[in-house]
Amino acid sequence: MDRHFFILTGASRGMGLAMAKQLIAKDHVLLCIARAKSLELEELAAAKDAILVQWSQDLAEPLVAAERLEEWLTDTEPAGLASATLINNAGMVPGVAPIERLDSLELAATLRVGLEAPMLLTSAFLRATAKWSAQRRVLNISSGLGRRAMASQAAYCAAKAGLDHFSRCVALEQEAQEKGARICSLAPGVIDTDMQDQLRSADGALFADRDSFIGLKDQGQLATPQEAAARVLAYLAQENFGSNAVADVRDV
Repeated sequence: MDRHFFILTGASRGMGLAMAKQLIAKDHVLLCIARAKSLELEELAAAKDAILVQWSQDLAEPLVAAERLEEWLTDTEPAGLASATLINNAGMVPGVAPIERLDSLELAATLRVGLEAPMLLTSAFLRATAKWSAQRRVLNISSGLGRRAMASQAAYCAAKAGLDHFSRCVALEQEAQEKGARICSLAPGVIDTDMQDQLRSADGALFADRDSFIGLKDQGQLATPQEAAARVLAYLAQENFGSNAVADVRDV
C-alpha cells in the first residue's frame, strides 16, 4: 500500500506542467488531462520508469470529460493504492475587460473550465472511487481573486469563488460519510505564468489594477511555476490536508 494515484487537469503548461513533472515517480500513477499531450512528460516518465497516462481533452466540454473519467475509474482501480487524488488545476482567463465588453462564448467557456469541469470531475471521481480502500483527496486550485473582487476579472473571480464554496459544501458531505474524501480549495499564491503576462499587458483604460500586477513582476514577488508546484504538493501531502476546506498556501 505504498503507491499513489493522481489525476491532474491543466497539465500542459504553467504550474500544472510543473506539478506533473514533480508527480512523475516510480511509485506514482499519474493521469494528466489537458487539451494537448506533452512529449516532455512522456520522456520524463520513461526515464523514471513511471506510469503516466495522458488524455487530450477539452474541459470546455466538461460533461464529456467527466463521463470519460468515471468510466475509466470504474474499470481501472490500480492495485495497492495508499491514496487517490484528483487535482482540479485547469483554468481559463477571458479577456481583461468589463463584463459587457466580453464575448458570451468566452465567458461561458471560462465558467465551464474553471467551475463546471471541477464540479463534474469531482462528482465522477467520488462516485467511481466510493468503494476504493485508498485514502481519497480532492485538491481544487483556487485563487486570491476568488476571495477578492476585481474589476475586469468578473468571470475568473466568480469561477474561483464558486470553487471555494463548492469545496465547503462537498467537505460537509464527505465528513458525514464513514470513509469520506478530504477536499480543499487552495490558493497557490502569485505565480509567474501566462495569466500574469495577460494581466500586465492588458489595456490600462479597461483594467485599473494593471500597474499592481506590473509591480509584482518588477519587485520579484512572483513565484516560479516550479516553486508554486512544490508548495502546493507539500500542502497536499500534509497529514491534516482537508481540515480547512478553503485555504491559502501562504498561510502554512
